[in-house]
Amino acid sequence: MHRRPPPRHRALAIFAGAFFSFVSASSGCSSPETGISSAGSTSGGGGGAGDGGTNDAGPKPDTVTLHPDAPPLPGETECKVVEVTGIVIPDAHHVTTCDHVAYATNPPSGGPHWPVWASQGKYITPVRREMFVHNLEHGWVVLSYRCKEACPEVVAALSKAFDEASDGYCIANGGGMNRVILTPDPLLTTPIALSAWGATYTATCIDPTSIADFIAKRIGRGTEMICGGGQLPDLVSAGCVTG
Repeated sequence: MHRRPPPRHRALAIFAGAFFSFVSASSGCSSPETGISSAGSTSGGGGGAGDGGTNDAGPKPDTVTLHPDAPPLPGETECKVVEVTGIVIPDAHHVTTCDHVAYATNPPSGGPHWPVWASQGKYITPVRREMFVHNLEHGWVVLSYRCKEACPEVVAALSKAFDEASDGYCIANGGGMNRVILTPDPLLTTPIALSAWGATYTATCIDPTSIADFIAKRIGRGTEMICGGGQLPDLVSAGCVTG
């Protein structure tokens, strides 16, 4: 007759079996040296420029398209608003001031940027993207526009949205300042665009409701809660060599 082992030996056998099962199940985890799992996928983030910084295994941005009852701006064929949120930002390191960065979305929604950021204001000359992306990281919203000719109605609408923006955190903690910037941007593909950390808004018409809604939802949504500071963009850019 086969004799069962004493209780103490049985407990050791059960522990050994559980440990072996744990080690076997862990064999598919990422190697600390390579970051590659046994299934062949790499650990960590990263993504291509075509999808806002996501990859096939990562989360996809959410896109909402609206068609407000407003006339299209000159040169446009329809009134169309596109809001994209949930854009993954895999890299947000500082680059040397004056360096150029190619951003994955247009307008930019985050990424590498200059160590300096822009002070609050309504600017008539373009603020460099590499500078205002640092603002986005601090929870700012950038209102931008591109007009082939003078577009006072666009500037007036965005200026009004700038004035009416409400930033509860900075009103309470930053001397009453709202984290918004208004700037022309010749690199845009639409007449109107708004930028926030991980989110973009583009429009071919003026729709004050959706503009105000985007600002209200995205202001203060950066990775760093910094209300003030910043430098005048023209003074910073003046030190950059062009050519």
